[in-house]
Amino acid sequence: MKSAETETPGPLPAEIHDRGRGPEIKGTRITVYDIMDYALACWPPERIATWFRLRAEQVEAAVEYIRAHKIEVLKEYLKILERCERGNPPELQAKLDANHKRFLELVEQVRQVKERASTEIHELIEKHRSSPAREAVHAANHGGP
Repeated sequence: MKSAETETPGPLPAEIHDRGRGPEIKGTRITVYDIMDYALACWPPERIATWFRLRAEQVEAAVEYIRAHKIEVLKEYLKILERCERGNPPELQAKLDANHKRFLELVEQVRQVKERASTEIHELIEKHRSSPAREAVHAANHGGP
């Protein structure tokens, strides 16, 4: 007999809810707008589910939500597409560009440090290999003069 403590809960029911980011599949951060892109491209629910690591029932719930709320979903979807088309505001893009430039400078500094360190290590190894003290120890260990 199974107790409530030993039973593993089944998967969450395929529901759509809104936590403030728009309608999304309950238990995920995947919105109906994410699903809509693929549904409009005529992907079958099973393929969309595989792509998003969902169950087909969850995708079908999102598609059903889209059908039931066509007008409001399409209005919001168009706003999202327009926002994507506009891109970032100039002041934000300038900050992003400046941060990217600083990142690339840091990458170059790291590359240079690694290159110098590699060169110094090789020089130390060569110095050690050619040191007269090492040759004397090597000769003594192998019966040399």
